Amino acid sequence: MATARKPNGQSSGQASGTSSAGATIYSVAERAGVSIATVSRVLQGAGTVSTTTTQKVLDAVEQLNYVPLGAARSLAVRHHEAHGLILPELSGPYYAELLIGFESRAAELGQSVTLMLTEGKADIARAVRQLATHVDAIAVLGSAAMPPAVARALHGQKPVVIIAGAPQEGIESVRAENARSAEQLTEHVLAHGRTRLLFVGDPDGAPDISERHAGFVAAHRARDLEPAEPLRVAFREGTGEAVAERILAGELEADGLVCANDELALAIMSHLQDAGRDVPGEIAVVGWDDVMAARYVRPGLTTVRQPVHDLGVLAAERLHQRVSGGRPLLEPQVLPTALVIRGSCGCAAP
Repeated sequence: MATARKPNGQSSGQASGTSSAGATIYSVAERAGVSIATVSRVLQGAGTVSTTTTQKVLDAVEQLNYVPLGAARSLAVRHHEAHGLILPELSGPYYAELLIGFESRAAELGQSVTLMLTEGKADIARAVRQLATHVDAIAVLGSAAMPPAVARALHGQKPVVIIAGAPQEGIESVRAENARSAEQLTEHVLAHGRTRLLFVGDPDGAPDISERHAGFVAAHRARDLEPAEPLRVAFREGTGEAVAERILAGELEADGLVCANDELALAIMSHLQDAGRDVPGEIAVVGWDDVMAARYVRPGLTTVRQPVHDLGVLAAERLHQRVSGGRPLLEPQVLPTALVIRGSCGCAAP
């Protein structure tokens, strides 16, 4: 098989490398032992290359952290931007609200949106690289879909914005404030005379949840109280029901639950009420996000209003600015949150 060569006649061996800074289609072709045309067909998803050869090319792409500039080339023949949005899944109101904010603002700016869900994907990093070949910029919720190796591969080639994730060097991030509002929420519940609070949610699951737990801990420490260990559960309606069952069975003892999102809080509260427990008389339940249902249940759910829609809008705007030549913002952009008092904490219903 012929050796892939650069246009100036240099062997592709001179282009090979282990990082995106030096990786080219020539070095990918050499690493995989195939022609440049074969690499191109694989990356375009033509489906005419054998499974074995396709795997060799994809392995080379991953080893070299190669990100094709296909989307940049496509800018010459179209007049709108294509942006990728990476979410874990679409269940629950949070993801839908974020998607609506992102897509609506993108449409106003003349951008098309390609949505990628990471749930069920065995190799997320590879999927992100593939997405990058078809779009001009990428917004990603959280940090799991943007590991450091992928971030390095994209750096300097594709604008990236991380939403509600851990900041990474050279990559913009937008998020909502968490720690201070969580401290205020927890302090409010403690002020009702509750002494056995549980934080419901996994602080290791995402940076924003870790910050909310930090606020929970800070409120206790301010009163010289020792906070209980967090109840590490997933953000699922069924998980909330399981937590309620553990409370009803006496496995968990608490007179207040500070839930890391409204979906958990609403599921727990509803299940406890169905079993005849008094919320908030016996146990206070508070949440986070202020989804629509929070204001219509009885008692109304005390929570923290998070600007989820606005986070999507801001992410779309920042990608547009970057693709248009704007410089990246070095400091994370943090949107404010606000405590919303209703009845589930023990306050009189408004």
